[in-house]
Amino acid sequence: QVQLVESGGGLVQAGESLRLSCKASGSTRPLARMGWYRQAPGKQRELVATIDGRGYTNYADSVKDRFSISRDYAKNTVLLQMNTLKPEDTAVYYCNYDDYYIYWGQGTQVTVSS
Repeated sequence: QVQLVESGGGLVQAGESLRLSCKASGSTRPLARMGWYRQAPGKQRELVATIDGRGYTNYADSVKDRFSISRDYAKNTVLLQMNTLKPEDTAVYYCNYDDYYIYWGQGTQVTVSS
């Protein structure tokens, strides 16, 4: 089992920044892929960014020039730095841990006002 605890969401104005953090605990492995997904009201959950055990990253086209994902392997933590936030970034952001099984965090709300 893997447990994921997210933090860092909140309410900001357009153009501002936020940083999300997710700490994994339990039966974790460094080679697992971790990342962030988001779900806006009335929409499907979508990929934001992932980082695998070798540090390779993948971003959604809508965020690749504004968001940056990083990982502290020693602390089993993945960070998402979100800059130049837009109202369309408003969603619940979920941490994801993908290894033999897939685990999800409880979600953290990000609201961007115009």
